[in-house]
Amino acid sequence: MKIVILDRDGTINEDSADYIKSPAEWQPLPGALEAIARLNHAGWHVVVASNQSGLGRGLFDVATLNAMHAKMHTMLAAVGARVDAVFYCPHAPEENCHCRKPEPGLFEQIGERYGIELDGLPAVGDSARDVTAAVAAGCEPHLVLTGKGAAYRGIALPESFPAHTRVHEDLAAFAEFLTLRDALPRPAGTNP
Repeated sequence: MKIVILDRDGTINEDSADYIKSPAEWQPLPGALEAIARLNHAGWHVVVASNQSGLGRGLFDVATLNAMHAKMHTMLAAVGARVDAVFYCPHAPEENCHCRKPEPGLFEQIGERYGIELDGLPAVGDSARDVTAAVAAGCEPHLVLTGKGAAYRGIALPESFPAHTRVHEDLAAFAEFLTLRDALPRPAGTNP
């Protein structure tokens, strides 16, 4: 099974310093939904791993988060795309949980749910904590220059990023990279 793990806020949809707190505030980034469709059509199962500390901070409840995700799923379906599952950390930072990125807990949950090894699985996010969590779980780190990642446009990544982080303009550029790479012949026994 080919799985790619995506961050949500700043990677798929617009981010906000004030948090995305309602379905009305959940707005996809240009081309992001179509990028997911491209991944799906190339045989990739897309799974989301997202910190949602707005829950732990009391800014919204689970029903509101579910409504945001229902909107996302509806908009994805309209372009022939889908996200198979959404894993999220509901905790505030001071709770020191294992599932809040940069900890690898969400990724480990995905591996357990799907019964797969995470080694080499592509994971995409817009921040150092996203790619740090990915690497801690054994995934291949990809940074998009949207959301928080826009701060790194045109400069070298700071040392807080894993040295082998691949950088892409946006989710569409990542989808193009992955689908083209996926089309290349691979040695037997290697992960996609």
